[in-house]
Amino acid sequence: MTNSFDAIVIGSGISGGYAAMELCKKGYKTVMIERGRMVNHGDYPTAFLDTWDMPNQGQISEKEKKERYFKQSRLTWWAKEEVKHFMNRDDEYPYDEDAPFAWIRGHHLGGRSVNWGRHCPRWSDIDFEANKKEGIAIDWPIRYADIEPWYDYVETFVGIAGQAEGLEQAPDGQFIAPFPLNHVEQTLREAVREKYPNRVVTPCRTANLSEYNPEVHKGTRGPCMARNRCKRGCPFGAFFSTQSATLPVAQETGNLTVVSDMIVMEIIYDSATEKASGVRVKDANTGEISEYHSRVIFCNASTVGTTAILLNSRSERFPNGLGNSSGELGHNLMDHHYGMGASGILEGYDNEYYLGRKPKGFFIPPFTNINEETKQSDYVRNFSYQGGASRVRNTPAGVIGTELKDAIFKPGKWRINMECFGEILPYHENRMYLNFDKRDKHGMPIIVFDAKLRENELKMREHSVKAAVEMLEAVGCTDIRARNNEFTIGACIHEMGTARMGNDPKTSVLNKWNQLHDVDNVFVTDGACMTSAGTQNPSLTYMALAARAVDYADKQIKAGRL
Repeated sequence: MTNSFDAIVIGSGISGGYAAMELCKKGYKTVMIERGRMVNHGDYPTAFLDTWDMPNQGQISEKEKKERYFKQSRLTWWAKEEVKHFMNRDDEYPYDEDAPFAWIRGHHLGGRSVNWGRHCPRWSDIDFEANKKEGIAIDWPIRYADIEPWYDYVETFVGIAGQAEGLEQAPDGQFIAPFPLNHVEQTLREAVREKYPNRVVTPCRTANLSEYNPEVHKGTRGPCMARNRCKRGCPFGAFFSTQSATLPVAQETGNLTVVSDMIVMEIIYDSATEKASGVRVKDANTGEISEYHSRVIFCNASTVGTTAILLNSRSERFPNGLGNSSGELGHNLMDHHYGMGASGILEGYDNEYYLGRKPKGFFIPPFTNINEETKQSDYVRNFSYQGGASRVRNTPAGVIGTELKDAIFKPGKWRINMECFGEILPYHENRMYLNFDKRDKHGMPIIVFDAKLRENELKMREHSVKAAVEMLEAVGCTDIRARNNEFTIGACIHEMGTARMGNDPKTSVLNKWNQLHDVDNVFVTDGACMTSAGTQNPSLTYMALAARAVDYADKQIKAGRL
């Protein structure tokens, strides 16, 4: 096999899969390099298991957590038998923390697209303009109009189930049919709308195929079966992933080569051409070092993975990392903060139930700091909610045997839960960096995190809890339980920033086309490119930016400028 290609894509997750597909569709011979193991579509070993089919009723033992998953298990809902094969073992893939950071990830083909959250709201100009209006960090080099057609393009292929609401802060998309609100969620929507007209409870905008059109939703896909086991991987291809969608489409072109178990050590810079000539890689199994060469390189190894590669790509021209003449590489690390919200019991609906287990519940878009009327005095930016209403399990204490079985089959009360997602500002001080004096088993420098919540986020958390309680009170809930738990950045698994976009090469790493200011044949189209964080789950925006960047690169190549 030759190691020369038209394009290299580093990483195979949501954005890497999309970039590779778009490059292949445009006729470029593309190699996708994945540092982890191969996972084919359908290689989801727990997809059809019930809890009692797994060891320890699906729980990872405390001994195993302590020895292997001592950082991944910070997310109690994540560290389970059903998904641990998609989690990195912390004893094998270490990282260090100057301040606590939960880096939740797995090394395998498809990355987190295999079991991501799938919520796909758009950004708006409220998000793209916020930095400039508030004098925070730097201005985004793009606006909603720049990315709107790419949202349309991506949503059509992905398949986003959702409901149009006409909100400025949450633009409507190319929706397929929503997974409708159940009776109690609809009651919440109506009660909240009556008391708080600027707060909208709408079905989650999710990348699950409520409707399947094989002419549009290409790949190995099918309709959602409402099993709500999405985080195990979907053998039906009912939610969008690299395995089910972008990878098969790219492979059909005949232009894609997939390489797994291959660690990208660095991007090779050619001082004579002032371009990157390729990547140097290490076989994760044999330790053999080799090179791949290409005309353009797309970095999609995840926010942290991409920036670690760039920081490790040192040369005489770039002693502090490829494309780091601004000194911003590794800085402005963001996530969303959560662990705050509320839940409550809604009486009077004991005769109501629901069919199936839909993959998502409701979404409440931002409603603070949208305009002068909603402007807050003690914090900037905003937050949103995701949640749902369901019957709780009826398990009375001290009951065993037949009596317990009978009780379990009687649905309990309805409980509404709201989980808040808040924006973290792009603080220069929040960062990741490499410790070149400490190496992992592959000889790569250890990644170190230094990031924390600050006063703006803490004030926002207080208000978000208060607002959640208000909405539950508005619908008549009892037994309302507010929460504002201690939070570790990274735990939302929405890490962003560290190689931000901007107009000025002195203050940013990338231009408006996701292209390194310093090395124009290298593009970054994963979360590292983000200049601020918004409150939205970011994967849809990554895919839109990736498709846009590939289109730009294609035009530059054809014009002889790349």
